[in-house]
Amino acid sequence: MSGEAAGGTLAELLERRAGDDRPGLLFEDRAWSWREYVAECRARAAWMDGRAREPGRTREPDRTRETGRTREPDRTRETGARRRPLHVGVLFDNVPEMLFLLGGAALSGHVVVALNPTRGPAELAGDADAADVGPILHDPAYADLAAQVTALRQGPPGTARAAPLSSSSSPPGPDGLVMLIFTSGTSGRPRAVRVTQRKIAVPGVSLGALLSPQDVVYCAMPLFHSGAIMAAYAPALASGAALALRRKFSASGLMADVRRYGVTYLHYVGKALSYVLATPESPDDRDNPLKIAFGNEGSATAVRRFGERFGCHVIDAFGSTETAIAITPDPSGPPGSLGRLPEGVEIRDPAGRRCPPAIIENGRLLNADEAIGELVNTGGLGLFDGYYNDPEADRERVRDGEFWSGDMAYADEKGYVFFAGRGTERLRVDGENLAVAPIEAVVREFPGVVEAAVYPVPDAAAGDQVMAALVMEGPFDPGAFADFLAGRPEIGAKAVPRYVRTAAELPQTPSNKIIKRLLAAEAWRTGDPVWWRPPREPGWRRLTPQDVTEIEQEFARHGREHLLER
Repeated sequence: MSGEAAGGTLAELLERRAGDDRPGLLFEDRAWSWREYVAECRARAAWMDGRAREPGRTREPDRTRETGRTREPDRTRETGARRRPLHVGVLFDNVPEMLFLLGGAALSGHVVVALNPTRGPAELAGDADAADVGPILHDPAYADLAAQVTALRQGPPGTARAAPLSSSSSPPGPDGLVMLIFTSGTSGRPRAVRVTQRKIAVPGVSLGALLSPQDVVYCAMPLFHSGAIMAAYAPALASGAALALRRKFSASGLMADVRRYGVTYLHYVGKALSYVLATPESPDDRDNPLKIAFGNEGSATAVRRFGERFGCHVIDAFGSTETAIAITPDPSGPPGSLGRLPEGVEIRDPAGRRCPPAIIENGRLLNADEAIGELVNTGGLGLFDGYYNDPEADRERVRDGEFWSGDMAYADEKGYVFFAGRGTERLRVDGENLAVAPIEAVVREFPGVVEAAVYPVPDAAAGDQVMAALVMEGPFDPGAFADFLAGRPEIGAKAVPRYVRTAAELPQTPSNKIIKRLLAAEAWRTGDPVWWRPPREPGWRRLTPQDVTEIEQEFARHGREHLLER
């Protein structure tokens, strides 16, 4: 199905709202009609065009990768039929300006680059250079971070490139680039996913079918991730429902917002539902206008309990930033399943063979080694339009016209799919993808470390937690380790290990590669000393048998005890 047939372009969805005087965007004590919202987007489009036409604009010197020498800018390219799209870096929480700029990019053919403010300055500087970012716009709260990123970008020649030429100055078609959103891959390098006009419009139209102009969509998940863009903003725009923005997610404030704005549809990611369920219950919990909660990576128990407690229908779907594979939830399926395998999607082993059905008895997977494989779209690439300026990453995901997701799963004999993880080289913490390699590189620099491995272990509620295994020259000092990581700004808060295992040696292959799958399978259940950071506690302490019992009970409460099976 073409982009036009399936949903057209984001620019077209915006133009449909240009004369709509119904409520469009709600934020704190302010409100914009859809007409006013589109007018703000047009103003940002004009600003981007103005910056793009500045004489001699290159944003950064156009340097050759081979020599680092600076080329003389070709000014004729800026004023003719071909031009360099402006790549605007944004460091924002969920504020209206973020969406004004996104709409402006869609209408003008320029590009918004979503920079993740939870990453360190050095990482962000690398992201900005990889994405050919020119100006960086930011919330006042991120002024210092933006200044550090800008300073770090003033580095040696060869660290920045000019954006490629576009073929037209008019808004592009379905394949036109609108946004770049970073995710992490198995190599550890940050990867900018190309978010095109159709990549936003198609899910917007699809999910918008659940809504009417009388609905209100709630968006508290970060707009620098794809979920909030495609499962909150886009369906609101496509349907004409109002969009209520929350600057940052608050578990205690969610239901107050639902009642304040009259929210009928909310979007969540990961453990958001669990955090809300951890708030005190109230007799009037079901006295609210909420009808649908849509998201992904919620635990089966959290999905059930949230729906029961707040009287709404929870749809927990499967998806990723690449959006190459979509699995439709099936409420009639077995607990914990993502839904049935869609036509054209298979689970394959590393050799490309289709994995046999899982043998499951009493909820336990008996043939994990042969049943678990990688989800592969054998029919094409879905809505995946590639990574930006990263052919190596494209080759890793696309093989002979098929998309290899990197997501591990297994399916029972009826075709119901169960998520098994993302391998040992990447993980997802609180709804955010993290790469192992950068964390591992820093941990290896901790004084006294002989060898180190970083890998994911399951979280009791949703997603993963970070675990590190260390071979030390002497005793492990958790206080010194905390001080060391605090001094490494490239490590964000979500990347700090929850568990640290110290060992005399790590399992290795004959070629001296650490076998992380064995470490991940053992997790914290090992005879080696394990240190952990309990929730809401700042430092590490020795893990005790009582701690292990309580952790396993938490998994059982969330219906995820199967993840602890070796």
